[in-house]
Parts: sequence; C-alpha cells; structure tokens
Amino acid sequence: MKIPPVKGTRDFYPQEMAVRNWIIDGWKKVSLRNGFEEYDGPIFEYLKMFQIKSGDEIAEQLFSLTDRGGRELALRPEMTPTLARMVNQRINSLPRPIKWFSVPRLIRAERPQKGRLREFFQWNIDIIGEDSVLADAEVIFTTIDYLRRIGLTPEDIKVKVSSRKFLAGFLKGLGIPEQKLGTLYVLLDKSAKLPADVFEELLIEQIPEKTISDKILKFMVEQSGEQMDDLIGPNDSARSALDEIYQVFEYLKSMGVSDFCIFDPGIVRGLAYYTGIVFEVHDVVGELRAICGGGRYDNLLADFGGPAISATGMGMGDCVLEILLREKGLLEKQLPQAQIEYFVACVDESFKEEAVQITMELRSKGFAANFSYKSTKLGKQLKQASESNAKKCIIIGEEFKDRILVIKDMATGRQEEMEQDKFFAGLGKQ
Repeated sequence: MKIPPVKGTRDFYPQEMAVRNWIIDGWKKVSLRNGFEEYDGPIFEYLKMFQIKSGDEIAEQLFSLTDRGGRELALRPEMTPTLARMVNQRINSLPRPIKWFSVPRLIRAERPQKGRLREFFQWNIDIIGEDSVLADAEVIFTTIDYLRRIGLTPEDIKVKVSSRKFLAGFLKGLGIPEQKLGTLYVLLDKSAKLPADVFEELLIEQIPEKTISDKILKFMVEQSGEQMDDLIGPNDSARSALDEIYQVFEYLKSMGVSDFCIFDPGIVRGLAYYTGIVFEVHDVVGELRAICGGGRYDNLLADFGGPAISATGMGMGDCVLEILLREKGLLEKQLPQAQIEYFVACVDESFKEEAVQITMELRSKGFAANFSYKSTKLGKQLKQASESNAKKCIIIGEEFKDRILVIKDMATGRQEEMEQDKFFAGLGKQ
C-alpha cells in the first residue's frame, strides 16, 4: 500500500531542497544586512493565543488539538502572536527598537490552490518600539532589497502602499460607526479579487445609502493624492493619515526604491489588527496572489497583556515567490550548483583503502570530498567526479607507493604530482 503525502504539503527531494535553501538563505542574508536579529518559537502554542488575535472563527482555519492534559493547542498558522508573546515576556529588558526576523514553518487548514498550501515557509520581519513611519519605510525597503536582489524589477512587481488609519478616518467621516468597520474591512480587502459588479452589490448590502457607497467605490480606485484631498474634504483624521503616506513615499524616494512603489487605497489587509501604513507586493501582470504583505499594528502587544507599544512588520511566503521566479525564468540560473572540492579515485581495487583514507582526511580538515563505492575503472570514476561537479580529482595509483598523489584539475584537465604530506600541508593556501 502506497501512502501519498498529505494534500497541501510538499516533499523536498534534494532538487527542491536546494530551491528552499536558496530562498531562505537569501531572506536571512538580507535581514541581517538590514539590522534584524533572528528569533524562533515553538511549532505549537495555546489555541487561545490565536483566538485573541483573530477571534473564535480562527479555529476553523488552523489545525488544533487537545493534549493529554486537556489543554487546547494549535499548530502555528502565523508568527505574529508568538512574537507578541515573546516580546511581552521580556519587554523591560529588550533594547528598543526591537528589530527581529524569523523564517518559521507554518501550517494552516487551507483549501490548497495555486500559491497557497497547508504547509509553507514564511519570512517575517518586524520593528517594535518605533512610532515613526520611517520604520514602516524601512520594512518596505528591506522587502524590496530582497526582491531586487533575486532579479525582480519595477517592471515585474509593485509595492502597493496605503493606510488603515487613512481608510478608517475616511469611513468614519462618512458616518460609518466604529463597530461596523471590521466587517467592512474584510469586504474591501476582497475588492480586487471580485468582479466589479459583485463587489458593488456586496458593498450596497452593507452600506445601503448610495451616496456613501459611491464615495467608497471612488475611494478604492483613486491613486492620486490630489484627488484624495478633494475626496476626503475637511476630515482631519484622514488628512493626518494621508500626510503619513506622503512621508513614507518621501522616505522610500530617499532610500532609492520609490520606482517599485505606488499608492493604492484598495490595499486594506483584511485582518483587524492593522492600525496604520499597510502594503502588499503584487506581480505587475496580476495573475498571482500577493507575494507578501504587512503594515503597522500598534495595538497587538497590548492585546496580549503587554504595554501599548508601536510595531510594524511584513510576512512573505515561499510558495507564490517561487512560482513568480519560475515564470520569470529567474530561479534555475541563480541556484548554486552542488559542488565538491575533491573526488578521490583509485586506479584499481588494491588502492581502495588508501582512497578512502585520503577522502576521510580531507573531510576531517573541512573539505567536501567523495569517492566511489564501486571498484570501477578509472575512466568511470573520473566521469563520476565530473558529474559530481568536483573541482579536483585525486588519483591514487602506483605513485602512491612513494606517497605521491596525482591531482587533476577537472576544469582544465591539467595534472600534477605532489607528495602527500606537502599536499595536506598546503591545503587552504591553494
């Protein structure tokens, strides 16, 4: 009986593992060079922790269990609640701003589809304890820093920036009560994914007054600051938030990444905890899900029993990113080729033990080395060395009786003889 992998999960054979490692290594390098420190947490947490952030309905969107002690637990579907819990535990001893990143394996009870799986890896970066929108701009810059590093250009992707504070100020200015904003955010977040007539119909169901729903429809598609000025009118709250958006774009311009960024009030981010600047990265063609998204969440730590501290961050999954890179032809040519430094071959079976000894001595000195298990002809071993992408091949033959190694450069074909002790003494100096 053959047992297949669980739907929505992936097997990582060496070829797929190479892609995964390349993506994650890139995330880590960019995080570190932008001043973020790495952290991690447990793969499961108390279920109530995710309910605090997203409500009781979250239980249907994650894998939960009851342990032997009767405790309700959940496999982590996201990292932000864990981050909030960890920061709150040591809030008085952590220097601010806190700039942390993580690359967790996350698990969600999703309906698998293109770019969305039940199990995936996600790059998270967060800045905690900094009120200035400069922190929001830095999160966006770090995101772009990675994406352009892997070959994506402003012709491939756009960072769409807006503000939850701006949207909230606008909606309240229309007379929409605070308690209705949460459900409205969820609908507005779907605007780009629904046919225009369907979205308008759903909006009218929530906002029956046509003059107000028409203003919301216009708000969602405007991309000009001047037109927004006219639309919001004498609304101090919305105008203050719009000024913050202008400031973020000024920072992004000075950081040299403004050509990647556009203002798009249709970016809402459905989760209720966002409080300020929000953004998503989309492919220009628009055929894929968002590559990543994030924004400011100034109330989350307080929701978990901590002090009221500002925070902003971003999350990027590996699934959509890999699809986009493959479609753009940017993946295969950037993957580092597997390579060993030395392949040790022997001319016949009588030198097999010596070949193994030389291989193990190379490995013990920190070099990637290999040999052939089978006692094949030298030509086949040299072919195996070439297929292993070995830089050099050490040939053990009659010369070894005088402790002489034959060293072949696999790129040039050039061979030289060297006394064994001298060869090992010179390792690392070559």
